[in-house]
Amino acid sequence: MSTPLSELPIRRLTTDDLVSCADLSEDRGWPREEHKWGLLLTAGTGYGIDDPAGKGLVTACVLTSYGSGLAAIGMMLVAERYTRQGVARRLMKHVLAEPGDTPVTLHATPYGQPLYEELGFANIGRAEMVRGRFHSSGPLPDVTTRPATAEDLPAVLRLDTEVFGLDRTHMITRLPAFADQLRVAEEDGVLTGYAAAWPNMDTHVVGPLIARDTETAKALIAALAAGTDRALRTDIDVRHEQLLTWVKEHGLEPTAFNAVMVYGAPDLPGDWTRRFAPLSVAAG
Repeated sequence: MSTPLSELPIRRLTTDDLVSCADLSEDRGWPREEHKWGLLLTAGTGYGIDDPAGKGLVTACVLTSYGSGLAAIGMMLVAERYTRQGVARRLMKHVLAEPGDTPVTLHATPYGQPLYEELGFANIGRAEMVRGRFHSSGPLPDVTTRPATAEDLPAVLRLDTEVFGLDRTHMITRLPAFADQLRVAEEDGVLTGYAAAWPNMDTHVVGPLIARDTETAKALIAALAAGTDRALRTDIDVRHEQLLTWVKEHGLEPTAFNAVMVYGAPDLPGDWTRRFAPLSVAAG
């Protein structure tokens, strides 16, 4: 007799499960995103349930922790053949218990948002996904940017901790190997922003994007766009209206909205005015 779905064990995933995670993404009509899965399964902790029929995973997600201040849940997926059977709810309850009293955040699609609200998440904002080929038109911001070097890493980490509100060294130190481009903005020798562009299927995702102001954010995006022949994709906090208007004027088109949600805290830490885009909606 087969084990009931509600009794199948939840286990931790490793990088050995990368292909199975990518298969699960593909099963739900998402890109395989193996490059991103590799980062998340290394820097975070994956959780999943094996298909009793030996067909990969029933469900999976990743929890990325930033000390006792915050954890992020991402890549919550259930195989098509197991939807609407309580699998996502069971896995989410399990994962929410893992960090104890640590607040948890996630980006929710309209499809997933009702479940997260039922589990106690509060909607605190929105991010707009934009995608397209960036084209230069008119004058670009007069802000100096350049490729980051190894010597920039301490300053990048200091700025990131200040703006994000928590130490995420274990994630940011992986950016030079994970991203195809990592650029910094500076003025009088002081770092005023940084941004990465990392490969995701046929696009380059811009994130993290941290900048002193909107003009600096624009300059970083324009510089990253000049360094690739791929379309760009990024998720911008909708409160940054000027930046969203500007990227749309330069060829990026809106594709989706995600709700930014938090469990166990009234808001996210850090300074949202300088946090323009996450590294990934799956990791914060």
